[in-house]
Amino acid sequence: MFQKILIANRGEIALRVLRAAKELGIQTVAVHSTADANAMHVRLADESVCIGPPSSRESYLNVHQILSACEITGADAVHPGYGFLSENAKFAEILAAHNLTFIGPSAEHIRIMGDKIEAKRTAKRLGIPVVPGSEGAIHDDREARQIAAEIGYPVLVKASAGGGGRGMKVARSEADLSEALSTARSEAGSAFGDDAVYLEKYLEKPRHIEVQIMGDGAGNAIHLGERDCSLQRRHQKIWEEATSPALNIEQREKIGNIVSKAVADLGYSGAGTVEFLYENGEFFFIEMNTRLQVEHPVTEAITGIDLVHEQIRVASGAGLSVRQEDIWFLGHAIECRINAEDPYTFAPSPGVITHFHTPGGLGVRVDSGVYTGYRIPPYYDSLIGKLIVHGRNRVECMMRLRRALDEFVVDGINSTLPLFRELVGNVDVANGDYDIHWLENYLAESR
Repeated sequence: MFQKILIANRGEIALRVLRAAKELGIQTVAVHSTADANAMHVRLADESVCIGPPSSRESYLNVHQILSACEITGADAVHPGYGFLSENAKFAEILAAHNLTFIGPSAEHIRIMGDKIEAKRTAKRLGIPVVPGSEGAIHDDREARQIAAEIGYPVLVKASAGGGGRGMKVARSEADLSEALSTARSEAGSAFGDDAVYLEKYLEKPRHIEVQIMGDGAGNAIHLGERDCSLQRRHQKIWEEATSPALNIEQREKIGNIVSKAVADLGYSGAGTVEFLYENGEFFFIEMNTRLQVEHPVTEAITGIDLVHEQIRVASGAGLSVRQEDIWFLGHAIECRINAEDPYTFAPSPGVITHFHTPGGLGVRVDSGVYTGYRIPPYYDSLIGKLIVHGRNRVECMMRLRRALDEFVVDGINSTLPLFRELVGNVDVANGDYDIHWLENYLAESR
């Protein structure tokens, strides 16, 4: 097992990793920008190192500074959390070259799954169902028109190196296609430095279903069920739940077994999430995230398995602590991402939190690194914290969530709490009857 882990991240995920490491008896090192000098994970870590000014590029993305912090403190492993360097294959390679362990998958697997086209090819080869579309990048408009005619409109133009909805455009007819291609290429080039795009069949009312997996890198892998992340705005998840209201036991076992076999055959190591669009009883692969997800706590709630513990175990060579037959799915869990944003326009709201009170009670968990008097900086994502609620069934979970949201207090800045209080009382949400377009349509119609 590792002696000391450096946490190359900030906010609630840095605190989450720190807690897991301490429970395993491992020393922790927090790195931070000057803007995060008073952050909770910095206060609680065994050691801390300032790695630069507020800009992410000069601090949390500064590989040289992170390596220096490892050398100064004697850390023997690095946990990247999510975001920042968590899916950077070059970072994983550099750590290995300096005899440091990257707590995550191999650089090769990060690179394969980071290229959306190569990821789709790999998924198809491993037996995972994929969305009909182009086999690779589209070279010109003529090729795009031919493929679109074969798979049928509407089609989705997607950036090969994309994420977060950037470089993604819908063409509902041949007349729309050229403009969609041009716009997507332009956005992809600006955002990712790579303007390659490909085509997929556009599904009208799909749900976003993702399967959590863990692999040991030696040909063994397990799945920990699915999460339903269909409540989204501009392709950004805000509400996640496990298990999905749309799936039954047979569907869950079928897609879980397909995915776990595929990642075992790949020789994958660590945590990962295979994401699908789900429509009319069919799953269509869209991407694989080679890291811990923001929404991992709902999986922990229904399985009782600490995913960060498992990540650390696997990276240290200890292997998985559980087998597939050991995993049971108990009850229902929902996570709400509480952001420092206007609840309806989603405009960022940095500033000082004048009063912060979190809910409690049976089945209620809050993952947050903020406190009363904490200043939300304007330089990073706007996540205040995550409210995770667990119940014996979805009805109990929803009632507990309603109560917990009423107890949650964030004063001094805007937050998305009012939106969640509204959503938890909505009939469609209560019935689990929604798709990936539901939230944006609801906001457009109700404001």
